[in-house]
Amino acid sequence: MPRNARKGRRRVAWWQCAALAVFAATLALSSTVGSAADRVIDTETGKIKVQTLATGLKRPWGLAFLPDGRMLVTERAGNLRIMATDGTLSEPLTGVPKVEVIGQGGLLDVTLDPEFKSNKLVYISYSEAGDDGAGTAVARGKLGDDGLKDVQAIFRQIPKVKGGNHFGSRLVFSPDGKLFVTLGERFKFEPAQDLGNHLGKVARIDPDGSVPADNPFISQQDAQPEIWSYGHRHPQGAAIHPETGKLWQTEFGPKGGDELNIPAPGANHGWPVVSWGIHYDGKDIPNPPSHPEFADAIYHWTPVISPSGIAFYTDDAIPGWNGNLLIAGLSSQGVVRLSLDGETVTGEERIPLGARIRNVAQGPGGAVYVLTDEGDGKVLRLTAETP
Repeated sequence: MPRNARKGRRRVAWWQCAALAVFAATLALSSTVGSAADRVIDTETGKIKVQTLATGLKRPWGLAFLPDGRMLVTERAGNLRIMATDGTLSEPLTGVPKVEVIGQGGLLDVTLDPEFKSNKLVYISYSEAGDDGAGTAVARGKLGDDGLKDVQAIFRQIPKVKGGNHFGSRLVFSPDGKLFVTLGERFKFEPAQDLGNHLGKVARIDPDGSVPADNPFISQQDAQPEIWSYGHRHPQGAAIHPETGKLWQTEFGPKGGDELNIPAPGANHGWPVVSWGIHYDGKDIPNPPSHPEFADAIYHWTPVISPSGIAFYTDDAIPGWNGNLLIAGLSSQGVVRLSLDGETVTGEERIPLGARIRNVAQGPGGAVYVLTDEGDGKVLRLTAETP
């Protein structure tokens, strides 16, 4: 064989090897990405499939499903987007009010009006700047083709104060059409016991922001009429029990003492006088039983799970979960599943997802959707893994 022919054959062989190496590396990368996107987790009730539907969100916080199966999702940085059923994210929608992005504040929760199909109203909560600092606000507007229109603020937490902590801000409608708004005490402690402000409170308002006539403090002088319950620290989870219609709520404790509560009208939950945790500097706080005049939690955690959004699961698509309460865990980096007997917690399971979970919701077909609290935030879908 001529020398040049042998040399050419060696060239072909080298390029073939290089191509095979690139192909193998690409295949390995594809396999890695696929395994990261679709995982199977063993749980007490069976295997759960975890799928990544969307990535690239900046600290996603709130979500709400539209009637057609698409999802509204907020980014704490100030964007409201729509996620299509295939996971595609829209450009930021127009019409979102100016948001004060500070500490734990920003664009926070989103929910639909109970009559959304006819009125197209969407409600958002966010931190709003003012002369004296910032506070939680709620606005509503009509969802159009590219954003919100006719946006109006319907509630503002007073007073606005300095600092970037404890905005609370979960939104949930009750069966009678009233809107609950959870409000943190802005890391100011004592104002949670003062009915003259909205710090450390759960508010209850009509959809237009007016005050329901049956609110517990509407006739009390020097009390804010929107208050439903008080003595809260940093309530970030809220859901309506599907059978009783009662509000259930989770909130962050200090060092220990995260709580699950059922706030009754007019109830005082005791912060900062009592807590199941202690102060960050190690100073003790009396436990709730030492003050029976306060409403106690029905369940609490030490060490903390850092509970954010919550949802009652009401489907049989994931066996063994129907009737359970699902809690988004930040420091616990997963979903906490509580089994219930009436208003008593009978069991707890931690479902690890390897990331701080900001919100959890039941979606179409009984799937569970969660938001990861990351700069490259994700939308995950949990379903039962079928054999």
